[in-house]
Amino acid sequence: MIAFIFPGQASQKVGMGKALADAFPVCRDTFAEADAALGEPLSRLCFEGPDDQLTLTENTQPAILAVSIAAYRLLASRRIMPGFVAGHSLGEYSANVAAGTFSFADALRLVRRRGRYMQEAVPVGAGAMAAILGLDAGQVAQACEEAAQGEVVSPANLNGGGQVVIAGTRDAVTRAGDRAKALGARRVVPLPVSAPFHCALMQPAADRLAPELRAVDTRDPRVPIVANVDAEVKRDAKAAVEALIAQVSSAVRWEAVVRRLASEGVTTYVEVGPGSVLAGLVRKIHRDATVLSFGAPEDLEAIAPLIQRLNLVISLSGYLVIC
Repeated sequence: MIAFIFPGQASQKVGMGKALADAFPVCRDTFAEADAALGEPLSRLCFEGPDDQLTLTENTQPAILAVSIAAYRLLASRRIMPGFVAGHSLGEYSANVAAGTFSFADALRLVRRRGRYMQEAVPVGAGAMAAILGLDAGQVAQACEEAAQGEVVSPANLNGGGQVVIAGTRDAVTRAGDRAKALGARRVVPLPVSAPFHCALMQPAADRLAPELRAVDTRDPRVPIVANVDAEVKRDAKAAVEALIAQVSSAVRWEAVVRRLASEGVTTYVEVGPGSVLAGLVRKIHRDATVLSFGAPEDLEAIAPLIQRLNLVISLSGYLVIC
């Protein structure tokens, strides 16, 4: 079975999506829809930058969403649909759009505000994030507990492959990094982020976003979604939305998400959108899986043989669901 997985923030780069838009009308139309939904030229920001504007959280989030959905719609136009979807942080919104939980236009407006609320939740410079490499999740949690000293610091991204990202107040993150080194971490890498995502400091952002998410027009997803917050399968709209609300201030359990997809029978993963970060993580977690990235026209050359090689093709609702 195949799963589409959608990337989150940090996968952006100037020029992303341009080759898709130049080559395929369905992608070009997707960017035009994004521009109309936001009332501004998001496509130009994706294609031309400048980088300092693209990397602003409230711009980055809709930009990555737009590129991901453009790539997804191209696959769908080729009658290719997955058995499951999932996304890393922001990418879970792309997964919900692909699954039909809510519209692309609503998702763009939601993630624009999500990015703004997350940025405003903590003053610039007061928070921090760092990647802990070579230490298991339990030891990273221990380092955070021992370093907190009454401040917030906790695992934020449980990415697998010996990589756990922590988030919290700046000094607490520094102390936790030092404690992780003492416990045997191979490296501690401070991350160039504008806010400490996926920790308790983000609760004000979650509180602001919650009523807006609950008010959006939704439908039960047509493809099951495995959520970040608990690695559980969401098959109805209410559960999918509540998972997105909880996700803002909770850890992204990416390793658990991939293991859940594997337990559901997924053997092939296609990262749909800019970059290949998730593909690299999946290869470390589900080592015998087939993993591909799809974010540019030339990637179609790898996708076509994949479809031909898979053993069983079931026709469902006019699409090919690859199992």
